Amino acid sequence: MESQTQPTGWRAGLNRNVVVLGLVSFFTDISSEMLVPIRFIFLVRWLGTPLALAGLIEGISEAAASLLKVAVGKRSDRVARRGPMIILGYSLSNLAKPLIGFVSTWQPALALLLVDRVGKSIRGAPRDTIIADSVPAEYRGKAFGFHRSMDTFGAALGPLATMLVLNRTGEDLSAVFRWTIVPGLISILIIPLFLREPARKAPVAAEPAAPSSAEPLGARFWAFAVIWAIFSLGNSSDSFIFLRSFDIDAQLMLVPLFYAGFNIAYALAATPLGSLSDVLGRLPLLLFSLVVFGFTYLGWSVASQPWHIAELFVMYGLYYAGTEGVARAFVADLVPKGRRGAALGWFTALSGLATLPANLMAAYLWNNVGKQAPFVYGAGLAFGAALLLLIGYRWLRGPRAAPAP
Repeated sequence: MESQTQPTGWRAGLNRNVVVLGLVSFFTDISSEMLVPIRFIFLVRWLGTPLALAGLIEGISEAAASLLKVAVGKRSDRVARRGPMIILGYSLSNLAKPLIGFVSTWQPALALLLVDRVGKSIRGAPRDTIIADSVPAEYRGKAFGFHRSMDTFGAALGPLATMLVLNRTGEDLSAVFRWTIVPGLISILIIPLFLREPARKAPVAAEPAAPSSAEPLGARFWAFAVIWAIFSLGNSSDSFIFLRSFDIDAQLMLVPLFYAGFNIAYALAATPLGSLSDVLGRLPLLLFSLVVFGFTYLGWSVASQPWHIAELFVMYGLYYAGTEGVARAFVADLVPKGRRGAALGWFTALSGLATLPANLMAAYLWNNVGKQAPFVYGAGLAFGAALLLLIGYRWLRGPRAAPAP
């Protein structure tokens, strides 16, 4: 991958494969984000799923798929080509989502959500590894930020497409699921047509056995991954945010509109913040973003007006812009080049596994303490994770100018 011609000037770090994978994510997220603002409402209000069970479905889907991410990450370090893994992952997700529009009970919905999550697990590590390997270290944050921007521009269009479908179908939520097939198929076709991944001379060999399981990827990586997993224990599914928004203002059409605003803020900020992390370092951006998350969740706990929802979604977009790509770039910085797939797999798996207890806790607090309680709990863990990053800041950062090539 290093042999690929590298652009210069303002396009530095944005080579062909980075752009192609950005387009794939753009169309996939149109498909995926058409569902995000209405999925939980569909499960709870249309299929009659109890709230605790709906949270369990979301959590099980994410946690079960997370178990696969470690194996997929390790596998992506060893195969000659990662493209087939990426095609399989995107195909599973983009073909499962439309089928949810034909179900009438929660059991098949759970099965299809699991297929969608499995597809996401399969594609994530090999895709992120290609991005990390495609660009020099000094542009890695920019490349990941660009990918998140493309992903999120698609995510901004998704809720607008949802509004259009709801308007044309008399607010038929199942029709939204069925229409996701269009951008989903475009995404699948882009990969074999435009991705140019040269085969590596030989699969990357596994590293020699180490005295402890933490040593191959390094103590700094594991410390960061555990801190992020602690934060994730309070970062429940965004579906609780949409349910909270629907309770504050029951106009169904406004929920996708608010979410579109979130994604626009996210998309506009992701590339600049990724580039800023190349200059200032990843940790300052991650610390700042966790604090933004904490205050945003506290805001959800006291919100009472529609304009509160709009402002909080914009703040939430800034949190995402400062963490999603930057955290992946930081993981790539922390580990040897031949271990990036495994590291990204472990990192996303630990965060994903935390989703199950996070959702169960959120559902419990919502039902037994109050609708504000899940957000206070999430804010507390975000501030706690930020404090842990601050305590270990100098050690986690390591040598300032020594990211992996």
